[in-house]
Amino acid sequence: MPASQHQNPKSDIEISQAAKKRPILEIARERLGIAPEHLEPYGHYKAKVSMDYIKTLQSQPNGKLILVSAISPTPAGEGKTTTTVGLTDALNHIGKKAMLCLREPSLGPSFGMKGGAAGGGYAQVVPMEDINLHFTGDFHAITSAHNLLSALIDNHIYWGNELGIDSRRVAWRRVMDMNDRALREIVCSLGGVANGYPREAGFDITVASEVMAIFCLAKDLDDLKQRLGNIIVAYTRDRKPIRARDLKAHGAMAALLKDAIAPNLVQTLEGTPAFIHGGPFANIAHGCNSVVATTTALKLADYVVTEAGFGADLGGEKFLDIKCRKTGLAPDCVVLVATIRALKMHGGVKKEDLKSENLKALEAGMANLQRHVENVQKFGLMPVVSINRFSADTDAEIALVKEACGRLGVEAVMADHWAEGGKGAADVARAVVKVIAEGKSKLKLLYPDEMLLIDKVRTVAKEIYRAKDVTADKSVRDQLAAFESMGYGKLPICVAKTQYSFSTNPDQKGAPNDHVIPIREVRLSAGAEFVVVICGEIMTMPGLPKVPAADSIDVGPDGRIVGLF
Repeated sequence: MPASQHQNPKSDIEISQAAKKRPILEIARERLGIAPEHLEPYGHYKAKVSMDYIKTLQSQPNGKLILVSAISPTPAGEGKTTTTVGLTDALNHIGKKAMLCLREPSLGPSFGMKGGAAGGGYAQVVPMEDINLHFTGDFHAITSAHNLLSALIDNHIYWGNELGIDSRRVAWRRVMDMNDRALREIVCSLGGVANGYPREAGFDITVASEVMAIFCLAKDLDDLKQRLGNIIVAYTRDRKPIRARDLKAHGAMAALLKDAIAPNLVQTLEGTPAFIHGGPFANIAHGCNSVVATTTALKLADYVVTEAGFGADLGGEKFLDIKCRKTGLAPDCVVLVATIRALKMHGGVKKEDLKSENLKALEAGMANLQRHVENVQKFGLMPVVSINRFSADTDAEIALVKEACGRLGVEAVMADHWAEGGKGAADVARAVVKVIAEGKSKLKLLYPDEMLLIDKVRTVAKEIYRAKDVTADKSVRDQLAAFESMGYGKLPICVAKTQYSFSTNPDQKGAPNDHVIPIREVRLSAGAEFVVVICGEIMTMPGLPKVPAADSIDVGPDGRIVGLF
């Protein structure tokens, strides 16, 4: 566990609940200059920032953008969100004006295996239990808007099907914000004529919804509504696309999302302002918080720290090739998070043996970090490596990592923000400020818009995953060709694959080469404006583990929640 966990046995939720939070109206006024009339409070410690107020900021200059990503995740833990929080606190600690942007946690992992996503130890956003549960209701609004469209599709077919929807070619699945493998594939409308026409269907988790992607990529409410109208929900028998606007669905969907699109303002344990807004997973979606939150934060602070989900090969690549491509954003520095424990796992050490020094395994595992460093550099960006300190890390192991990173031309900095908050990441903050001041980061996208879709997938597979090639059945290739003939060939691609490996085999740790990436399915997200490419055995509706986190979550007679992590 992190260095101080032996000294301080408090759990994350206990630390959060013991924190002396400041009223969010004070945080907004004193740290960001936002007057109370521009906020919609959700209790004392959460608020949404008015979209009308956000419009008034457009003439303000932008601050510097820092992207936090990580090595390929392992059961040993890396602490990417904790680093994002700790680094932002650290920037304020060394005298800078900084704020952070995170994704909202999904209930699926909160009650499943991964747990919440509000940081940890003394580098957390608060109120932790609110953020990890219902928060301000954004995910409920997104789920409702998505499923309203589902209901309108089946209702249209039931009442005569004027648009000629082929019920075999309905492309719009339902969603819920929970891990439920039993709903992956279903048959709906059973029970007779009164219930409609039976057809095969299924559920994805809300974070994989195209509505979530649109929500996170839309610039404002008008852009949101237009993108919702562009969603392709089905096809006719002669393969003509049917869009949400054809069903007159986009207006009602936007009405459900009208309040949700305003970014949520909370604080860290140290009173640093934080936007937490939107939450697509990076293994099955594009893995970064909303454009509205990021662009607004850049007007309010000199340094903005944001996070891309899972490893830099997934969330990082999508942040750059999708979010930056669409918005003109470009990071001034990238922070890659790793732990010596996780690097040893990538070198073949079992979890139960991680406390023992093993320089040979660590050196082997460094291949994973090296590849992520090289990948970030391919985008023209300069990374800093932040190593979360654990109590079992030895001087020899720390020296090995620092020397190996030095040979790559990047600085590796030890951080102890889990135990010490912002003070514990001050060295990382100084390294980041130095890299930004040098101005060496110049974003280069991985592929041009004009490249064929299959070649875009192949480029990501070869350049980022180091695959030998991609494979796809004729039906998949024909589908990609059809998307191009419909005018969608210039869209970026969003790869859905396991987060645990550069390959599609989650057990293949380290830095595998010359594997093949099998494309199982492709989906057009015409409203979000990307093509989802589903590779290997990845599921867009996760399942629960044998012992889910829900087993340990409870609420006491005093109303305090326990067991969240």
